[in-house]
Amino acid sequence: MCLTFLGKGGSQVNDCPSLYVTESSYLVQGWSTGRPDTVEIPHLLLGFLEPESFLGSPLMDTGRGTFTVIGRPITDADTLGQLDLADDEAAIEVPKLERTFYGAAAARRLVGPVPAMSK
Repeated sequence: MCLTFLGKGGSQVNDCPSLYVTESSYLVQGWSTGRPDTVEIPHLLLGFLEPESFLGSPLMDTGRGTFTVIGRPITDADTLGQLDLADDEAAIEVPKLERTFYGAAAARRLVGPVPAMSK
């Protein structure tokens, strides 16, 4: 798997977790959670996503400045060899999806104000 480094930060050891991109997906290196398909990452890691894209995976806010992310566990030796994983880290692959929705507020600006509901 060909990886392009996008950014890292959040811990005192090697500034991990880290975010990488492939042709069609993101590789997320984060803290192990006890589930092979789930890692924990700091909120700041999402700031390194490529423009007009997002992680195609549900994010669960932990309430302590991190998200848990679900994806396909990375197990192949070639890909793992490209990463600098700490003992408490794992890596998952998640789809890279194109952002096409910019929120309800943006949509209202295009069509005008929402009419008031009558009582």
